Amino acid sequence: MGEHIYMFNKVLILSASAGAGHVRAAQALERAFAETGLAQDVQHIDALQYTTKAFHTIYSKVYFDMVKSVPDLVGWLYDQTDKPWHNERPRHVFEKLNTRRFVHMLEQYQPDITVCTHFLPASLISWLKYQGRLRTRQAIVLTDFDAHALWLCHHYEQYFVALEETKVYLSTQGIRVDAIHVSGIPIDPVFLQPKDQRAMRAKYHLRQDVPTLLISAGGVGVGPMEALLHALAELKHPAQILALCGRNAALMARAQRVAAALPPHHHVAIKVVPFTTAVDEYMAAADMVLGKPGGLTTAEALARGLAFVIVNPIPGQEERNAAHLLEEGVALRCNSLPVLAYKIDRLLDDPIRLAAMQERAHRMAKPHAAFDIVQNLVGMQDR
Repeated sequence: MGEHIYMFNKVLILSASAGAGHVRAAQALERAFAETGLAQDVQHIDALQYTTKAFHTIYSKVYFDMVKSVPDLVGWLYDQTDKPWHNERPRHVFEKLNTRRFVHMLEQYQPDITVCTHFLPASLISWLKYQGRLRTRQAIVLTDFDAHALWLCHHYEQYFVALEETKVYLSTQGIRVDAIHVSGIPIDPVFLQPKDQRAMRAKYHLRQDVPTLLISAGGVGVGPMEALLHALAELKHPAQILALCGRNAALMARAQRVAAALPPHHHVAIKVVPFTTAVDEYMAAADMVLGKPGGLTTAEALARGLAFVIVNPIPGQEERNAAHLLEEGVALRCNSLPVLAYKIDRLLDDPIRLAAMQERAHRMAKPHAAFDIVQNLVGMQDR
């Protein structure tokens, strides 16, 4: 047998564990590289693991504490920092002081291509390219539907975005239009595999004859799960609720108490699901998803053709994701939990409307994004 010819030698995929989405996007790209066999050495690194402890805490724990306690402040900070090409110098100084180990790792490894699913490593690589300390080609993969100013870099080869509108916006900010590719947000290639709804309901012992609503608390288990379950118990339509609790054991226990408190033979059933790697199968069993429209969760739900019921989006990027979903007609929004059951009952009363939302979700979906990005990176070899 002949020797395998690789398109790339060293590929470094860089995420940041400031929320699960950036990491999940990087993992999707890692799997796409593995399945295509285009690279000899592919590594995925969490950039925050190479920063100071204080910096890591600010990027991860402090942010989530603010989301839970002062979400309006999160939105204000998002808007205040969304000023293209402003305040770059002080931000870069702060980043460089706290990321010396990360810079040293990059200089030691010298990747042929870096693929960034978070703006922190993208910014640092841009600076190192400018200084001539790194000769890598840089690809930047946005993990939300909009482009915040923090994603803007001076030195790059390729941007990958979710929407044509995002491409237009980046081009107005000086990013070369020929370097922007509308790929979609990379999600696990498992979402490319068709999954029959009836088969998935049978596999997880779900009823076939009632609407199925999925609530996801994400991998770490955050969000107002209990409040959502209490609100959904008031549905007039028979329904079954899939409550995905992630790794949060306390949240799972509270969700189970809500489920156990329902009267026997109640027309709304709640199935509490611990951390699972089969989210794609649970989504295939569902009709709609409820919750916060994070970039990855939204992209996965679209890939499964689910209508979206937006509840309590985080001010900032999730508000903007929500706006796109509403504009495309794949979502409805509930601003007050006491009327959540009413809004969903109205939707279930109109199966034509629900089917139209699901069809629009299929049209908006880009489940092939991870492979699309990997294939387009081949062209970077010639640039």
